[in-house]
Amino acid sequence: MLEAVRRWLGGATDRETRVGLFVDGPNVFRPEFDVDLDDLRAAVEDSGTLAVTRLYLNEHATPGLIQAAEAHGFEVVTTSGDVDVKLAVDATSIVAEGRIDRLAIASRDTDFKPVLEYAARTGTETVAIAPGTHGRSDALQKAAHTALTLEE
Repeated sequence: MLEAVRRWLGGATDRETRVGLFVDGPNVFRPEFDVDLDDLRAAVEDSGTLAVTRLYLNEHATPGLIQAAEAHGFEVVTTSGDVDVKLAVDATSIVAEGRIDRLAIASRDTDFKPVLEYAARTGTETVAIAPGTHGRSDALQKAAHTALTLEE
């Protein structure tokens, strides 16, 4: 995984680049994927400084997942509504405010395609992270400047 990230970066690291990592918890932390919190961070950490690191969960999230995410440096956002809507609104807002230079969304959900397209139109680099080949959204991957797939 880290080797793929280094190839993507061309071996360079730009610590001046502010990265926003937004994780769609219900679509990434599923039994069919063996996603590790550290792998998610590592997927974008070498591409800049993590300015925003958020994991979005619904009200059914286990306390253990919430605690583990916080221990790994994620800001956990729990919502009783639609996780997708909250994540999309927050990511779009942060891009519009100019708080990040690179937007990374970890999901397998095509619903985030408009967010990536908006970010690209504003000059923000975009990254789509799939939890595995089985969970990859081709539309989401094609909408992003860079597409990464976590190894299963």
